[in-house]
Amino acid sequence: MTVHEVDVLMIGAGPANLALAVALEECGRSGAARGAMILEQHEDVKWQRNLMLPWARSQVSYVKDLVTLRNPRSRFSFLNFMHERGELDEFVNLGTFNPFRWQVSAYLQWVADSLEQVRVRYNARAERILPIHSESGAVLGFTVPLSDGDTVLCRDLVVGGGRDAHVPEVFRGLPAERVVHSTEYSTRVDATAKLARPGKPLRPVVVGGAQSAAEMFMALHQHAPGSSPTMLIRSIALKDYQTSKFVNELFYPSFVDEFYAMTDEVRAKVLGEMHLTNYAGLAAPFLEELYTMIYRQKMLGEPVSTIRGLTEVVGARTEPAAGGEEVVLDVRDLKRGGVEHVRCDAVFLGTGFDQRMPSMVRELAEAIGLDEVTVNRQYRADLGEDAHGALYLQGVNEATHGISDSLISVLAQRSAEIAGDIVERRGPGTGPDGGRRKSGDSVVVAA
Repeated sequence: MTVHEVDVLMIGAGPANLALAVALEECGRSGAARGAMILEQHEDVKWQRNLMLPWARSQVSYVKDLVTLRNPRSRFSFLNFMHERGELDEFVNLGTFNPFRWQVSAYLQWVADSLEQVRVRYNARAERILPIHSESGAVLGFTVPLSDGDTVLCRDLVVGGGRDAHVPEVFRGLPAERVVHSTEYSTRVDATAKLARPGKPLRPVVVGGAQSAAEMFMALHQHAPGSSPTMLIRSIALKDYQTSKFVNELFYPSFVDEFYAMTDEVRAKVLGEMHLTNYAGLAAPFLEELYTMIYRQKMLGEPVSTIRGLTEVVGARTEPAAGGEEVVLDVRDLKRGGVEHVRCDAVFLGTGFDQRMPSMVRELAEAIGLDEVTVNRQYRADLGEDAHGALYLQGVNEATHGISDSLISVLAQRSAEIAGDIVERRGPGTGPDGGRRKSGDSVVVAA
């Protein structure tokens, strides 16, 4: 086992932490970047790894990349990435602000490869986070055991791996091989397709009415040939995002200040009204593709896929069937009130993410003794007045920083704010062993 010491440790090589890494390299204080490391549990960087579908596009403009809205001259911009690849003319000729998802993913890997000071460690999964504290109880830093047996010690920790997948309670009793969350789709779809009855196509049911559910619904026509997927949604029909320019002003980085200053009651009202700008909706062009696909099926006499609105799954179980077993869903028809049985081979969940803090953060809070996790305007958690180590949370602060916090719209500015806070807190006596210590303090690592 090897113990590594760094000043700043970032968990997850996604857009949030890559933007922060770039901000640290560009902030003019090279020491902060040289003492920083990103942990990535996979062997490479991919954006929305398990929904890397060839036709899927980003819903956000490429101008809202990791740097441009903070530093338009940065060499880490998306346009410079396309230029270096010799693909800028072709991209400009598309006449779109919305690149394909695989292009954004390749851009993120390029940024990771282009970092000169911040280190990226791949195949490094954080098992948990434990506080390093003094005998007086002040948090000095953190220790992060890795799945390969190594341990990383840091003063400042940034968690940017996103929220945990949400699997509704009704599906948790099903065999694991019969339930696929959208975060697992590409990894598991081929094995799941083999669950079909002998000589029959797969009978998949997709649950959810937002973009990820609809993308799985579309992709299953290719990945499970001959199948006619059924999509169950609670709303009356699939809807598109609200994308008016007036609403989009609420995604400006400058709106974060305004939102943060609101009362809790007003924040909740704003978030509720903005729900359809990002959740429970689809991009309008993709809605057209879905509708056209089903129209084509009907007109050509092909097996017709089904989208059923106003439905709710109230029960789920497996039952014996010819050649093995099948999943039986109890589906309530919200229009008529009755419950019917829908038989299928597998359930694909586009049910989003757990709105609580990620489990790793909740476990850390318990180890520190925090009743709740709250962050300040600079995304730094309140660890007590005597804390020398800092915990920064990215992408999970919608309640205090607005709906854009979980998106890429504010990445560039947010990274500048966190980097600025990290640099401001650095000073003489700060080291990778966990922070500036008071004279006579001894270090205690929580077990």
